[in-house]
Amino acid sequence: MWQKPGARDAMRTAVRFPLRLALHLKTEGGIVEATTREISSNGLLFATTYLPKIGSSIEFTMDMPSEVMGWANDVSIHCTGRVVRHQQTEEESMVAVVIDEYSLRV
Repeated sequence: MWQKPGARDAMRTAVRFPLRLALHLKTEGGIVEATTREISSNGLLFATTYLPKIGSSIEFTMDMPSEVMGWANDVSIHCTGRVVRHQQTEEESMVAVVIDEYSLRV
């Protein structure tokens, strides 16, 4: 899989926040629920039972609480990105995604 130079290094060096938020993945089989584990300005790591293929495009929505955003209301963030790796622990399967585009839905 080809990545633009420095893309992986940028993702790894971005400040990561350990947030557990609801995540809704749009898949060919319908909507799959997941939970974030870490979020950065470049991407996120989430736990799920559905493991999209590494290198595949992915579309998802995160529900950000108002207190996290510093706004009066909760915000949904709709994102498109790419799956860059899978990570397995004894308790759960996780997916790392680079965010290519996002839009806010208030």
